[in-house]
Amino acid sequence: MTDDKAKYEVKDQNEEMALDSEASEHESEQHKKDSKKEKGHRHSKTEEELETIENEIIELKDKHIRLQADFDNYRKRTLKERMELLKTAGESVLMGILPVIDDFDRAMQTLDLVGEDSHIVDGMKLIYSKFQEFLKQNGVKEIEALGQNFNTDLHEAITTIPAPTKQLKGKIVDVVQKGYYLNDKVIRFSKVIIGE
Repeated sequence: MTDDKAKYEVKDQNEEMALDSEASEHESEQHKKDSKKEKGHRHSKTEEELETIENEIIELKDKHIRLQADFDNYRKRTLKERMELLKTAGESVLMGILPVIDDFDRAMQTLDLVGEDSHIVDGMKLIYSKFQEFLKQNGVKEIEALGQNFNTDLHEAITTIPAPTKQLKGKIVDVVQKGYYLNDKVIRFSKVIIGE
């Protein structure tokens, strides 16, 4: 009987061990499943976070590119404005000089009345040539008008007179006041008389 009892005990122990082993395997499988679920959950969570971060990076890159483009446009615009300002910075001063130029032109026309050998004539011609050079250096140039076709973008008609010749019909026959450009911008229109 003790042998039978020992056999039953060994059998019970074996069964217990088998049950423990099955339970352990079941727990191990459950643990693996739970671990896989957790890893899968963590993996999907990580993928979501990664996707969110990638979207943020794309947005930041886009913002960066736009900011660079905006800054480049701003830089170009301010450079262009500065160049325009430099071109026309002295416009008001030069506009104030235009009546002096007109008086100087009239004075040069009356030099014919004074003798050619006069030092006054030589001095006036020297000053006039320096003054013309100064205007040229500052971008001021005269609008050609005499004998040209009338152009409303450059000329202001004061009156019309009968044309002295057929070739001057519809053209400028006299300039009452010269017009001037400042760097290809008209700062004063030529006041002209047109032949009809």
